[in-house]
Amino acid sequence: MSGAEPLLLGVRHHGPGSARAVRAALTAARPRVVLIEGPPEADALIPLAADEDMRPPVALLAHAVDEPGRSAFWPLAEFSPEWVAIRWALEHEVPARFIDLPAIHTLAWGKGAEDEPTGEAEESEPTAESAADVRVDPLAVLAETAGYDDPERWWEDVVEHRGVGERDAFAPFTALEEAMGALRETYGVGGHDRDLVREAYMRLQVRAAQREFEDGVAVVCGAWHVPALRQRTAVAADRALLKGLPKVKADLTWVPWTHRRLSRASGYGAGIDSPGWYGHLFSARDRPIERWMTKVAGLLREEDRIVSSAHVIEAVRLAETLAVMRGRPLPGLGETTDAVRAVLCEGSDVPLSLVHDRLVVGDVLGEVPPGAPAVPLQRDLDRSQRRLRLKPEALERELELDLRKETDAGRSRLLHRLRLLRIEWGEPVASRGSTGTFRETWRLRWEPELAVRVAEAGVWGTTVLAASTAKAEADAVGAQSLADVTALAEHCLLAELPDALPVVMKVLADRAALDADVGHLAQALPALVRSLRYGDVRGTDTQALTEVAAGLAERVFVGLPPACAALDTDAAEEMRRHVDAVHGAVALLDDVPGSGHGDAAGHRYLRDRWRAVLRTLAMRDTVPGVIRGRAVRLLLDEGELEADEAARLMGLVLSPGTPPADAAAWIEGFVGGGGGLLLVHDERLLGLVDAWLTGVPAEAFTDVLPLLRRTFSSYEPGVRRTLGELVRRGPGKGMGVTATAAGVPGFGAELDAGRADAVVPVLRLLLGLDEMAGNTDNELAGVAG
Repeated sequence: MSGAEPLLLGVRHHGPGSARAVRAALTAARPRVVLIEGPPEADALIPLAADEDMRPPVALLAHAVDEPGRSAFWPLAEFSPEWVAIRWALEHEVPARFIDLPAIHTLAWGKGAEDEPTGEAEESEPTAESAADVRVDPLAVLAETAGYDDPERWWEDVVEHRGVGERDAFAPFTALEEAMGALRETYGVGGHDRDLVREAYMRLQVRAAQREFEDGVAVVCGAWHVPALRQRTAVAADRALLKGLPKVKADLTWVPWTHRRLSRASGYGAGIDSPGWYGHLFSARDRPIERWMTKVAGLLREEDRIVSSAHVIEAVRLAETLAVMRGRPLPGLGETTDAVRAVLCEGSDVPLSLVHDRLVVGDVLGEVPPGAPAVPLQRDLDRSQRRLRLKPEALERELELDLRKETDAGRSRLLHRLRLLRIEWGEPVASRGSTGTFRETWRLRWEPELAVRVAEAGVWGTTVLAASTAKAEADAVGAQSLADVTALAEHCLLAELPDALPVVMKVLADRAALDADVGHLAQALPALVRSLRYGDVRGTDTQALTEVAAGLAERVFVGLPPACAALDTDAAEEMRRHVDAVHGAVALLDDVPGSGHGDAAGHRYLRDRWRAVLRTLAMRDTVPGVIRGRAVRLLLDEGELEADEAARLMGLVLSPGTPPADAAAWIEGFVGGGGGLLLVHDERLLGLVDAWLTGVPAEAFTDVLPLLRRTFSSYEPGVRRTLGELVRRGPGKGMGVTATAAGVPGFGAELDAGRADAVVPVLRLLLGLDEMAGNTDNELAGVAG
């Protein structure tokens, strides 16, 4: 370098061509100091970039100490020019400094304004506004001027595919500075006054470096800022712009980032649509298209698609041919995508979307060294992740947990505690295998912004356990409804927070005593009972919870019959759902050791009390038909009502004196929710429904049809088909099955030994009993029966 002027290297953020050009320019110039666009508070973090455990993409995270949710990110990928500049300076033992406006001002500036910080402070990707106050993308303007309709394609042609800087390391920056100078003359700052302040601060930092290092200063910044940094202004004028800026206390650290978060498609505008593709262009030293097609082929083969070497060769040829036809120096992403679709995906966009998601965008997750500054809660979380071997990953995956294993139980506790803290790393999903309480399935995906959630949650405590306990206690006090408190009690048991549970239970008892709405009580009971089961599988003392659950159940039993009177259609359907929920809860409560009143008699008491309530609902004419029908069905399923009595009640409801709409509602309650099999196996009930339906007057049929269609459409296709066959033949005819007094309706009275013997070999195979002694064919026949 020579002369007093600093070397200004204007770049495109996350541009691999710019990154290569920066490395070439720095190598040619050998500056004595490298100044980089970024928050100066992060200067102390720069040496960590040389740590072997630091793997981009990463980001500088700044957050307000008193308000951690107020944060900003400066993401850096391997192909980011700023990252390349940092690495070059560290490798050559040259000082590197950040010179953008300090984060203490950046975070405070938007406070209370409409445009509060939302992330990526550096990603005010060069934009401007015209006199009509329309935001302008400089790359789009340059591309349009050059006759391109796609800025990405223009950038690839003039930068990525031209071997920029191979002959003259500084030529690309000279050309880009000239172009940006012309744009700034036309658009100014586009009304974006903050750029004026940022650029004033950067000019002051450049002057200070020049005084210290004389003519050995290199500056790496967004190309949009270069004309302003080149501009000669008075020091006093720059300082005047900075006078009186608001500020807050801020902390900065490195956090992992992902390629997906560098993409505009993710909602985080980092200026590029294809970070995976750009990362490939930066890392592939030669034959980038051939290497890219090989990656695509590997991915498709992992998905069991047939892709041969011949496919790869043909795809490369097609991409190169398309580039020639389109007048491009090399195939770009458009040409490679078209070739992949035509050759490797056989014209289908389905596998192509996978290629775009996994390769063009990508799921690369960076890593930061353990020595990076972090809030105490983050350090405790890191320790827990290492201890439980639960590594954060950007790619979504499912995790099956067996809570009988110590490690899996610890993982479950950690994930549930993080959910209480609103750190949504994992989401519980339905298990594909066992549905027992000792199994859990989680869908995991680590997103970079979770680092902000961890910083926010740090106000509750320095460890995950302490923070989740304090948060649960605060949530209990501030809960708006009884259902919220019962759900919180369930979460506390899942997360094993014994210190928070007494506070939650006190709030729960107080709320339950004051809440007179039966719907609220019925809605709260199932979650409470589930909590008892979770506590049992985790070995937690739930005696206090059991007492509250039993008391809540008793209040539901007393209040439910009066609450079911005089309801309209929508309210009746909602109450029917409450009846189902309470019925399931009572059954679960009956199975929980120590529930009820602490012994077997207590179990029977709750069960008998609930059955008495169901009988009251079934026989009371003021109760809507959908609830009466459901009560009869539940009593029949429980064995508390004989089939003959159920048929008698149905016959009364379906008599000509009952309005068709009321009768249809009763049928919906009785046979809805899996009741189709009941009609299949008890043809007397089916005959009653059939006779009633054929007798509905034509003028009333249209009114009852939606109810009946909703009821029968919920059945499995096989059940509907069987019912259709029975109705076609006529109930009670041609099925070869009759109801007997001694047997179950729809089944024979005796075991059919011949049919049972036929399935014995299959049962042996399924149960793995071929090599087990002591199992006889007769025993298996009993199982089959």
